[in-house]
Amino acid sequence: MRNKRMFMLMIGFILFIAIIGFSLSDRKELTWPEKFLKDTSGYVQQWFYKPAGSIAGFFEDLGKLKEVYEENERLRLLAASYARDKVEYNFVKKQNEELQRALNFTEQQKQMYNYNYLIAQVISVSNDANNRTMNINLGSNNGIKPNMAVTTVDGLVGLVSSVTPFTSAITPITELSEESPTFGSIAATIEGREKDSFGILSSYNKETGRLVMTRIAETDKMEIGDTVITSGLGGVYPRGLRVGTVETKQVGDFGLTYTASVKLFTSFDHLTEVFVVQPPVTEEQSK
Repeated sequence: MRNKRMFMLMIGFILFIAIIGFSLSDRKELTWPEKFLKDTSGYVQQWFYKPAGSIAGFFEDLGKLKEVYEENERLRLLAASYARDKVEYNFVKKQNEELQRALNFTEQQKQMYNYNYLIAQVISVSNDANNRTMNINLGSNNGIKPNMAVTTVDGLVGLVSSVTPFTSAITPITELSEESPTFGSIAATIEGREKDSFGILSSYNKETGRLVMTRIAETDKMEIGDTVITSGLGGVYPRGLRVGTVETKQVGDFGLTYTASVKLFTSFDHLTEVFVVQPPVTEEQSK
């Protein structure tokens, strides 16, 4: 019975609203009951609309948050990829620069003196105080012979002392000594003044870490800072190999000549790659 009354009340309310709607279509002004009803319904609606809007906005923000998270993940992967590529790029760049330096060096020297340069890797270094040698991975099968000069991009390293089919031993220039039976003196000159300057690299001073250059003429215009190179005299060291810079110059023992100390260009710490200088073969040698 009560349900029937509630049903009838709802039907009446709906008809009442419909009548008001039809009556509004022909009138510009609302009666005060109509205004009261409209305001009441609007006030009630806002309490449903605001939460609904907030809930909808909440789910919309969740959707955007997911997009932001996915975008951040993509950016993280991109940053990681960039970091990896940057490391690889720096490695390749450094390697390329080293190879370019080596190539420019060999091409320049080839144009000057027509030597052939064989690139070799240092595979071991002796710690024996009486036998300071280093071994490279090229031997007689590669055309290496004893007494061939060995250098780097920076400067002279030493001389090939012995050879096997696949390896060679190098005596470094730091073993240069007038008393050495296997490592004689080196005829040298000044780069740019080859015809006007001359001296002999006779020994290496282990205390100062410098080469000693002797027999410098009194009239020689050698100056501190000049670049010392091999002169080619003596037939062992090809001419034009860079050795170091003149660091000091002083009068010799008898006052007739000068001596100088030469700072090496080459650093022997962690030496990994060298060039074996292969002079061109003459017709007499080929016979």
